[in-house]
Amino acid sequence: MKEFQKKFSESEYTRKSSVAVIYAILAAIALNMFWQPGNIYASGVTGIAQIVTTLIGKMTGQVPPVALIYYVLNVPLFILAWKRISKKFTVFTMITVTLATIAIQFIPVTMLTPDPIMCAIFGGAINGFAIGFALKNGISSGGLDIVAITIRQITGRNVGLINTFINGMIAFTAGYLFGWEYAFYSLISIFVTGKVTDLIYTKQQKMQVMIITNKPDAVIEEVQERLRRGITILHDAEGAYKHDKKTILFTVITRFEMHTLEEAMEAADPSAFVSIADNVKILGNFYDPGMQ
Repeated sequence: MKEFQKKFSESEYTRKSSVAVIYAILAAIALNMFWQPGNIYASGVTGIAQIVTTLIGKMTGQVPPVALIYYVLNVPLFILAWKRISKKFTVFTMITVTLATIAIQFIPVTMLTPDPIMCAIFGGAINGFAIGFALKNGISSGGLDIVAITIRQITGRNVGLINTFINGMIAFTAGYLFGWEYAFYSLISIFVTGKVTDLIYTKQQKMQVMIITNKPDAVIEEVQERLRRGITILHDAEGAYKHDKKTILFTVITRFEMHTLEEAMEAADPSAFVSIADNVKILGNFYDPGMQ
């Protein structure tokens, strides 16, 4: 058993490390091939790092590397993640941020298009995919993702929505300091980033499931074996057509777990009636395996 757990741990480490590498490359491409050439301020800590480097350059005449400022700004957020989310989550986040820092430093700034709107859209889409892909695989891209996840644990709001609000303040600051056209293009990119993040990262999208079945014990066993979810049981329901006795089961899953639920129902009771309500709001504790 211990050997199996060790192998699983090594497998998880390899998978998440691979995801971190992919995120780092995509994030660097978004910054160095779209945002910086288009004079667009990025979302999250990357955008704050751009603002800080610009201010330092204006004051001293020497512009420090964006990658260095990006990493320094992430350090206090590592501490927040360590205390509020989980230690394992924080370790993988540190790996991700370190790899992103290296990629940003070594991938050259290259102008692929002079059109700032195209830079905003493509940079936002690439970055949003990178963030969503990272979160979907249980790691964070660092920065304001940590703040957004912490807020989501308290309020239940979507990660993309929280990031859009925070990043809107970044764009406003950039516009106030350096010109409103920069804020306009940055807002476009931030909006695209938030939408693509929510499209890819579906773990925060809750779905209420109602199962009407003649085999409640089999369904409960199968669902709880595959998904760590609580189930509420209503006995002695009656079908209107045949007046036969049925049991109603209620649970809440994430959209990410939908396929697993379908497999569980196929194994336990293929003839059960399953009704699903999309995007429900949850008050109270809801287990999130990605944050362990």
